Amino acid sequence: MPLFSFEGVSPTVHPDAWIAPTATLIGDVVVEKDVSIWYGAVVRADFGKIVIREGANIQDNSVIHVGDGVCEVGRNVTVGHMCLVHDCTVGEQALIGNGATVLDQAKIGSRALIAAGATVAPNAEVPAEVIALGNPAKKFVPLSDSARAWIDHNAEIYQQLARRHRDGTKPV
Repeated sequence: MPLFSFEGVSPTVHPDAWIAPTATLIGDVVVEKDVSIWYGAVVRADFGKIVIREGANIQDNSVIHVGDGVCEVGRNVTVGHMCLVHDCTVGEQALIGNGATVLDQAKIGSRALIAAGATVAPNAEVPAEVIALGNPAKKFVPLSDSARAWIDHNAEIYQQLARRHRDGTKPV
């Protein structure tokens, strides 16, 4: 897995995490147990620290970067494909939909769903257990049954899939 030290600070990855061989982690990154970081993802902590809590998944081609503080991705969070998560806090079991952007100092509540393609503006706060829609995401609606199902099960599905990739993916 491509791990890079930056100015003497190296990523710390729990042995039970899975990092795809084409994902890149740079600098002060902490990856906890059962995290998966998928193909093409970049997690770059050169100004501050990035903490990815237990069970979270960072899907293909997503980027996480931090300013001079701490960017935290909570326990069992899903960051979908091609997302930008920049210098913010994502609460436990939230789901960031494909192609969404979450910007500086935003706070995403636990079990919130950021709709695919939505942009959460700097300093915005998304309450717990809502769907955030729009660009910028200003419309908050209650979780639907299907959204609740994604939030309830997605982290576990990706933890199982990561184990399959750890055991079943080989270079050819």
